[in-house]
Amino acid sequence: MPHEGEATPCVSKVQDRGWAWVVLIATVLVQALTLGFPSCIGVFFKDLQYDFQASNSETSWFPSIMTAVLHAGGPLCSILVERFGCRVTVMLGGLLSGVGMVASAFSKSISQLYITAGFITGLGSCFSFQAGITVLGYYFIRRRALANALASTGVSIGLTLWPLISQYLLDEMGWRNTFLIFGGVLLNCCVCGAVMRPVPDKPPAPTLKSCPEQSREGARLSNGSTSCCDEPLHPSKWAACFQILQKYLAFDIFCKNKGYQIYTIGVSWMVMGFVLPLIYLVPYATLNGVEERKAALLISIIGFINIFMRPMAGLLSGLSIFTGRRIYLFSMAVMLNGLSNLICAISAEYTVLVLYCLVYSVSMSVIGALIFQVLMDVVEMDRFSSALGLFTILESFTILIGPPLAGLLVDLLGHYRYVFYASSFFMVSAALFMGLSFCTMEAKDKLKETNKPPPENPSKGKYTEVPTELELDRNGPPAIICVTSI
Repeated sequence: MPHEGEATPCVSKVQDRGWAWVVLIATVLVQALTLGFPSCIGVFFKDLQYDFQASNSETSWFPSIMTAVLHAGGPLCSILVERFGCRVTVMLGGLLSGVGMVASAFSKSISQLYITAGFITGLGSCFSFQAGITVLGYYFIRRRALANALASTGVSIGLTLWPLISQYLLDEMGWRNTFLIFGGVLLNCCVCGAVMRPVPDKPPAPTLKSCPEQSREGARLSNGSTSCCDEPLHPSKWAACFQILQKYLAFDIFCKNKGYQIYTIGVSWMVMGFVLPLIYLVPYATLNGVEERKAALLISIIGFINIFMRPMAGLLSGLSIFTGRRIYLFSMAVMLNGLSNLICAISAEYTVLVLYCLVYSVSMSVIGALIFQVLMDVVEMDRFSSALGLFTILESFTILIGPPLAGLLVDLLGHYRYVFYASSFFMVSAALFMGLSFCTMEAKDKLKETNKPPPENPSKGKYTEVPTELELDRNGPPAIICVTSI
């Protein structure tokens, strides 16, 4: 029971109700502004390529850097959240995102765009997005699954609106003025962060300086070191670096946990193909005679369906029938996503592209709803944050090289169709790898259990009462004692 003066009773007044729903709405908007933003880059692809006289591979580095930094900045975001809190981190991210897009409007080369819109905006989006997700864990306890499912609809809203707005502004005022406006729009992350006030969790832990001065005497430890009031024994720089890596990057889990190892490798391979359609679908459609506004509408169709499908996929995966089997549901969705790319590669007619968007969006919704849920299933929750840090960093490397490799493929072969073939290859192979590996691992575990020798004492671990008769005492009646074994 909490003692008087502790903050636990205060927490119950805000969690799962009241201001928590305001924070949830702010998180939805943050996800729409950050995660949904890279989906509109394909609208500007041809204009950027023309203005900077860049190849497909050079132009595709811009969205790939933005998306990769958005994922790779997770450990740095964790440090900022731990030091300054979620509220300040979200607002700092919004400021960086806005400044990056405003600076990109004045870029004179494609390499400058890599730094401004790619690195600075991507890093700011990372801070706002991941800190916004973190704050939900403090505001929601009983309804956390529902809150995360509703928050994920923000990505879908961004996928729906960003391409349409981008195409309209591009037609009206060009890409430079559009990027300038986007800088102001992304500053709204600061407004969303302002409402994410910290939740009083527990009384602050005493720091090194909080020990009373008079306790300095006699504060020596048994090994001769001093207490918190004396000079601490500083570890070596290498040991300190190792502790930081151990805290934010779970290399030990990656080496010991086979499930985490398989899942991390599979998802890292998968994302090389997963992000390609969102970048190259609009250029592919316009190259094959589709009107630019109708081509931008294709991405919006994907986002609109995601608005409804992501919460449904999250609720479906929460059923008891999928407990312990979410990895197989995830692998099936990855397989369907990869096969759907073949529809787009076969024909570029607008009706076929719309059909492709329908199938792609359904599978994308399941992937988006389960990707972190499966990670929670294979890793202990007390190490989840560090496992997530390593997971996102490895994922960011493949996100970074995927679009440029696809752009190089287009430059060499001269057609965007091969991008969708490559995407299908990455997705299908990743689905087979994850599904078959987990199936094999479970089969080995069951085989070990069946071949395991029975315990020597079958009753070990059970509570039993066994009356045991003792020998008759010559001077008294027979005694009976109950012997208990646990």
